[in-house]
Amino acid sequence: MNRIGKPRYVLAPGTQVRNEDFGLLFYTMKGPRLYFLSSGTLLDTSFFQGELTLVQWMRMKGEGAASEGDMERIEKVLGRLTGKGVIIEC
Repeated sequence: MNRIGKPRYVLAPGTQVRNEDFGLLFYTMKGPRLYFLSSGTLLDTSFFQGELTLVQWMRMKGEGAASEGDMERIEKVLGRLTGKGVIIEC
């Protein structure tokens, strides 16, 4: 976790992510398995460089880019992907 208590994320070893119309598609060699994150244009692959938290990322996107419901949904999916070993909190 970073200084302000919110996680940043990086891809786990053996995981790739690509942008799709619906959001992001993750492919992991541990399976192989596919995972989907329906985020539209709110996130892109560069989010997983571990430089910004989700809140910081959305601030960068601009005021009103994501609703509170969008943020909660994305945070929940990021938690699931972390639990499955697809991404890693840093």
